[in-house]
Amino acid sequence: MAAKIGAVAALKALKGWTKVEGERDAIHKSYKFADFKSAFAFMSGAALKAEQMDHHPEWFNVYNKVEVTLTTHDADGVTQKDLELAGFMDQLAARLG
Repeated sequence: MAAKIGAVAALKALKGWTKVEGERDAIHKSYKFADFKSAFAFMSGAALKAEQMDHHPEWFNVYNKVEVTLTTHDADGVTQKDLELAGFMDQLAARLG
């Protein structure tokens, strides 16, 4: 099981992410793309990385927006896996514009 680092600590290393409201130890970010094709490309690339990591995001998509929540369920909170996936998503989103 991955060691829990917590949302507050994770946010110090990430840009644009926020702590999920309430008691849940999770982080959230909203991405906005030029169009659906770019949003879907982001989700496809992130899905491949998530599958490789065996660490899957909670997300929601409408047209050009993708809402992402990350937490490590078996650790009941934010871990290094979430930091790694968040960083990958941020880099991917930057490449896709």
